Amino acid sequence: MPINKKNFPIVCVGGSAGGLEAYIALLKKLPDDTGVAIVIVNHITTMPTTLHTILPHYTKMPVNLITEKLHIQPNHVFIIPANRDLHVLKGEFRLKPISKPYGWPDVITVFLKSLAQYWNGQLIAVIVSGLDGDGAAALGAIKEVGGITIAQTPDTASSPGMPETAIESGNIDYILTAEEIARKLVQIAQASKTEAA
Repeated sequence: MPINKKNFPIVCVGGSAGGLEAYIALLKKLPDDTGVAIVIVNHITTMPTTLHTILPHYTKMPVNLITEKLHIQPNHVFIIPANRDLHVLKGEFRLKPISKPYGWPDVITVFLKSLAQYWNGQLIAVIVSGLDGDGAAALGAIKEVGGITIAQTPDTASSPGMPETAIESGNIDYILTAEEIARKLVQIAQASKTEAA
């Protein structure tokens, strides 16, 4: 049973090659008061991330590079650091050494499975442009706990492999452009607020 008491939605945006374009397009269209936490899990290993310095230009929400035991808050954007697996526990992020340091990483899959187990609030998994199929293996777990799954329209992704693999899993609820994903997230967040009222 999940032990976390938080109940606001978490949106995991998983991507890789070409993902920056999708992150920017999504954040530019997303209001800064939706009441959700955005966690960008870029499918990287040893390459340092600069997303926490780039993305503040496209959103008014605070953008944080995740550190151990960082408290998860709504209306914030959180960025996974390089070469780490990301988990959640008791409303905080937990970082561990990457479990798959060679070959294609599975950091998105690892984080989504952790969310499915330890987060009580609404879960939304978003798979955008990237290579390989990281994240697809955890989409079923997200749906089992009532989460919502979204893939970027492959023909709008610079690298369609990741959204295509997600779609092929049979566990995707919506296939949308990055801009449409932002609108859908607003709808989901508003519905979540109504249910919580």
